[in-house]
Amino acid sequence: MAASPPPAPRHFWRKTNPLRWLRRSFGYSRAEARGVAGLLVLMLGFVVVPLLLRPELPVYLPAADQRGLDTLVAQLREHRASAPAFAPRYPRREYPKYERRGSRFPTVARVPLALFDPNALTAEGWEARGVPHFVAARLVKYQQAAGGFRAKAQVKKMYGLTDSLYQRLAPFMQLPDEAPKRDYAANRAGADNKNAPFSSENAAGKFPRKPRNLRPFDLNLADTTALMQIRGIGPGRARWVVRYRNQLGGFLREEQLDEVFVLRDAPDLRDSLRKYTFVGPGFVPRQVGVNTASFEEMYLHPYIGKPRARLIVAYRQQHGAFKSLDDLKRVPVLKPDDVEKMRPYLRFE
Repeated sequence: MAASPPPAPRHFWRKTNPLRWLRRSFGYSRAEARGVAGLLVLMLGFVVVPLLLRPELPVYLPAADQRGLDTLVAQLREHRASAPAFAPRYPRREYPKYERRGSRFPTVARVPLALFDPNALTAEGWEARGVPHFVAARLVKYQQAAGGFRAKAQVKKMYGLTDSLYQRLAPFMQLPDEAPKRDYAANRAGADNKNAPFSSENAAGKFPRKPRNLRPFDLNLADTTALMQIRGIGPGRARWVVRYRNQLGGFLREEQLDEVFVLRDAPDLRDSLRKYTFVGPGFVPRQVGVNTASFEEMYLHPYIGKPRARLIVAYRQQHGAFKSLDDLKRVPVLKPDDVEKMRPYLRFE
């Protein structure tokens, strides 16, 4: 019988004890060293146990999957063979009348080029001369809408007509190269055509001529008819001038025409108005009662407006009636220039 090895000396276990090593290295107490050791063991268990308990990976068997796929393919083939055929949702339109070599338009026999009138041709006639089907239909539609071609230039502008095809057809068209210009002088002299834009009837009625030698007239007494005698002033601008004059209470200076909305961007028209109009001497404009006018009556004046009218009425209700222009200058927001501009049109009672 072999003899057993002698037990290790006691001082060897003291040196190799991990708890003793923790206490000596980190200065832990005995309880702290045991806690750290237990924590390390617990962490190691969390890492090792899932690896030990992990289930075994399944083994992939391709033969079973292939048999399942073959079964599905066989079922689909049987379903397609036995299922009734349904009509498509958007069936293709058939044009048996126009079928030719994959095209849905009829074949038109070509004709040799000779002199022809473009206004007398149909779509088939244009196609017989080499024009594509869609361009031929467009030419006929334009000819019917415009009342006929008057020049070759109109045919040249058609969309889809190539320059080479036009150059081949142009020598045979019985049309002038350019459209004849209108004789406006003959229409002014007195043509029988009532629809002519410059006929004598229209010149005397719907479009009266402006007088060349116009005498100046009073701007505050003129109506829209008098204002329309000036070149460039039509019914719309004349109504705007009269409307602004009525809201203002009358013009005191010709420079006030610059304030009319339709004349702000027309300096030539303002110069014409200053040339043929004047403000009568001693003219007194219509005034607005500062102490008696309501808010609705006051804000219509172009120099006052809604914000100023609201302030004037509120100040009048709080401080009493205005006695002079100096009292009006005390209203907040009212600038001295604005007050001086309103002075001729205000009345203090």
